Amino acid sequence: MPKVPVEDGRMEAVRRYDILDTPPDGAFDRIAALATRLFDVPVATVTIVDSDRIWFKATRGLDGVTQIGRDPGLCASVILSDDTLVIPDTLTDSVACANPLVTGALGVRFYAAAPIITSDGHRLGTVNILDTKPRAITEADTATLADLAAMVMSELELRLSALRLVRAERERAQSERLMREQAEKDKAELAAFASTLQRTLLPPALPTIPGMELACHYLTASAREVGGDFYDVFSLGGGRWAFFLGDVCGKGADAAAVTSLIRYTLRAAAWHDPDPVAVLEALNAALLLDPSVGSRFCTAVFGALQPAADGGFTVTLGTGGHPPPYHLHPAGEGSPGHVDAVRAEGGMLIGAVADARFASHTVHLAPGQALLLYTDGITEARDGKGELFGEDALSDHLTRHTVACGPSASAITLIDDLVALLDAFPDGLGDDVALLALAALPAAPAGLAPAATGTAHTTGAGPARLRPNEQEH
Repeated sequence: MPKVPVEDGRMEAVRRYDILDTPPDGAFDRIAALATRLFDVPVATVTIVDSDRIWFKATRGLDGVTQIGRDPGLCASVILSDDTLVIPDTLTDSVACANPLVTGALGVRFYAAAPIITSDGHRLGTVNILDTKPRAITEADTATLADLAAMVMSELELRLSALRLVRAERERAQSERLMREQAEKDKAELAAFASTLQRTLLPPALPTIPGMELACHYLTASAREVGGDFYDVFSLGGGRWAFFLGDVCGKGADAAAVTSLIRYTLRAAAWHDPDPVAVLEALNAALLLDPSVGSRFCTAVFGALQPAADGGFTVTLGTGGHPPPYHLHPAGEGSPGHVDAVRAEGGMLIGAVADARFASHTVHLAPGQALLLYTDGITEARDGKGELFGEDALSDHLTRHTVACGPSASAITLIDDLVALLDAFPDGLGDDVALLALAALPAAPAGLAPAATGTAHTTGAGPARLRPNEQEH
């Protein structure tokens, strides 16, 4: 049992999220279902540890069980640490062997769980996988299980934000005398809520990748609606990295829920198998299996990269119905500089049909070259004549930028140039825009370590300029 002050603080956090004894929720059920598929186990659960019981928020393969006693408790042991607990054989574990799930009819022989941890360090409960036979899992599997626990925490934060908003609305509605004043206040609060929710769907900062410069930009078309564009960059371990950028059909809270599912599914799937086509196939299956997604689909580009032996990076891109990335080749070897659209023919929409096929293409991002990913908000913006900007105009703009940038492209300079372009559209944007640029840095002088930099940007609605975030190390 945790020390009393620690346990008191943890229980206060449990009460703050107001999750105990709530009805079934599709978001948490989906995470339990995803766990059974990722790890090929018969049982997965999402639990909250109460003061005297283990309460099941979601179960897969454990019908009819809503709670069990806390002692002796596997979940109660997991919340004593920030680490994932793995018990390859429960019969050889002094605590697990007495658990009702082990001694009862289910006969659990394998157990693994990751704690659900709040931003202030309290452990609310666990995401668990169980099997009726002993087994072992890899470090990558434990990382995936921790990602699933992070997904649960993200859903709890979204739910808490919504609950707070509803309560605030009810309180404001009690005074008709302040309705006009409150109407203006509500608009500002809705914009702030949308902005806060939007930030939970995007990485707070880009990572530092040795030898590469990263930059990004996100602009929502409306201050009061959560956009459906998304992007992320993350490590796969062993010097390998993954990134993705895409666009969910629609806007608002429903689109945000799908965006959250997509982001964490892509991360979890990449840890399981980093091949871009396999990752997109896993996402397609997840969207089609989730009834709450409905008819929503998405487009996306998923990339895997690793340092190349001769310098720069090898980048494998998988596409699903998304506009092609652009490969920027600065001037050199007698060339004034040019831009190529990286087209992997055949990539279909994600989440539209069960037998969707996805395509991949591998490019070498040489030192000084850059890669740009974007959503169609930029190509569907209208110029001064009211005409769509289009892919041809974007390609021409990038070519001019590449010629002007000299022998080496900069991700930061590229994004700043495109931000200026977005600001220049006379009627603003009709859709959200997400931009992600990756630039392979020139080789460092002899004796010096390769340079590395990462720059993240965040913004809200309208043409406001971006502010840089701190790097993520």
